[in-house]
Amino acid sequence: MIEFYAQIKWVHIASIIASGLLFLFRGSLVLAGRERIAMLAPLRFLSYSIDTVLLSAALMLLTILPHAMYANGWLTLKLVLVVVYVVLGSLALKRGRTAGVRAGSFVAGLAVYLTIVGIARIHHPWGWLHYWMG
Repeated sequence: MIEFYAQIKWVHIASIIASGLLFLFRGSLVLAGRERIAMLAPLRFLSYSIDTVLLSAALMLLTILPHAMYANGWLTLKLVLVVVYVVLGSLALKRGRTAGVRAGSFVAGLAVYLTIVGIARIHHPWGWLHYWMG
């Protein structure tokens, strides 16, 4: 399966970008008072589909890469932050009871998303901060 590494990684990265852009779009709709549009079935099902492809590609990469690559704990932190991102996304899009909670969850969700991308890009738990920390 290692011969398909480049293609699987490309699908994973494309799914990450698509997932983040869809969250940005749907969250912006919620903030603009268009919750009904943000929660339309086609957008929800698109989100589920993208996240399924993303998770499938991630699991494939996990199985074909050497385990020594994850020695510094970056993957563990990334997975914990993915759970935080999902909870914040749920609060931002539908479970937040007030507009303030939804807005705060949306901004926090975007920050966590960017942190996850930084951790994955650098392969270090400090993510983007690794450049400044030395």
